Amino acid sequence: MQAMASLCFLTLALGAASAAAQDPAAGNAQGDLSVTIYNGGQSLVQDIRQISFPAGRTRQEFPDVSAQIRPQTVSFSAEGTAIVEQNFDYDLLSPNALMQKAVGETVTLLRINPATGAETRERAKVLAVNGGVVLEIGSRIEILRDDGLPVRVIFDKIPPNLRAKPTLSITVESKSTGTRPATLSYLTGGLGWAADYVSLYDEKAGTIDVQGWVTLTNTTGTTFDRARTLLVAGTPSAGNAASGGGGTYRPRSVAPGELRRAGTETAPREQLGDYYLYPLAERTTIANAQTKQVSFLDVAKVPAQKIYEYTVAGFNNMTEPQSAASVIKFSSSAQGGLGDALPAGTVRFYQRDLRGDPQFIGESRIGHTPMGSELGLKTGDAFDVKVKATVVSRERRSPSIWRSSMSYLLTNARPQPVTIDLVQRGLDWYWDDTRIITESRKSERLDSDGTRWRVTVPANGETTITATFETRY
Repeated sequence: MQAMASLCFLTLALGAASAAAQDPAAGNAQGDLSVTIYNGGQSLVQDIRQISFPAGRTRQEFPDVSAQIRPQTVSFSAEGTAIVEQNFDYDLLSPNALMQKAVGETVTLLRINPATGAETRERAKVLAVNGGVVLEIGSRIEILRDDGLPVRVIFDKIPPNLRAKPTLSITVESKSTGTRPATLSYLTGGLGWAADYVSLYDEKAGTIDVQGWVTLTNTTGTTFDRARTLLVAGTPSAGNAASGGGGTYRPRSVAPGELRRAGTETAPREQLGDYYLYPLAERTTIANAQTKQVSFLDVAKVPAQKIYEYTVAGFNNMTEPQSAASVIKFSSSAQGGLGDALPAGTVRFYQRDLRGDPQFIGESRIGHTPMGSELGLKTGDAFDVKVKATVVSRERRSPSIWRSSMSYLLTNARPQPVTIDLVQRGLDWYWDDTRIITESRKSERLDSDGTRWRVTVPANGETTITATFETRY
């Protein structure tokens, strides 16, 4: 809006009495804070404040609540009091909001003559703020605009429904006079956390060192001061569960996921229902518009193996060789693994160069991972390890039977042998049934849709795998 643009050139002044009534610089009014943060962007805030209650019905104000509070989730309790009504004032004090709320009110315009420095003051009634500020000054109508002349708009007071901070007001009925603790609880958006993992891979030793970091974010518009903070690894339902639908088609072939086998070990952490809890060791201040990191995992010399993987989606010719994926495999088990449940997050891998400096080699995301799981995380596409699939022949054996002969050329330009997991998918597309009739090397059937050859390719060499498939329609 043009009015909003014009306001950018105004200096707004307030009467001293009104400014004192709502001092934006006033200290944080929060009490003893506890914050529980879930992965899905929802959080529970519990705030215990010492409130002086007079007897009877009074209005109590709670500034410094989250600007993204869900008012319908507010819970209030204090001994000897009962809640009557609550209001959340989220219309925050700003130049734009002041001018919008001043429609119908009278303000003072202060202009300075740039040649003489003389000040002139005029009382003006704000008629409208629609594409520009329309003022009534005496018998004339004027549009407030940026014309290069210094202008200040002086407001007599702050409108009662404009707040310097997000404020929850509650009308309560108190049986007696006195100061006592009052507990305010509510759900809010704008707080979130995720896990980030820094992994140093030692290819020669076949190990990884892993540091786990909790990354907190706060976009609530409010700082939570010295809060006891509890992180919940899990996403409680928010009532928006997707409806399931029955489909007749199976999904097309995909590459292996990060979680190769789900673990069956219980992590040594507190649980809440089906969620794991990660309490921060000390109280922490979660500042608005801040990202904060706290360590929660530090494990060294975990056995790890690098392997190459390539998935062929169907029985088709490849026009040129494709890079195999470079994958690091490790476990989260107590014996020979990380020894913990892993909250969802991003794992970033580093490896030391010849000078001993750690260099970034790739990253991969994981979901919530139980302890005892086996993971295979892709770090990137291999430069020197390639795969090319070729259809050698395809013939129709009967009206309902086809035979496809495939050849897979695996090449390795590295100075040491490499292991490649070659996976052929598409053995069970839709309702088709595909079987292996012959193969040059025994494969391992993964499921109805895929089979895998684990192949060692010599240094600076190549290996060919052949197989014939029979498909029945």
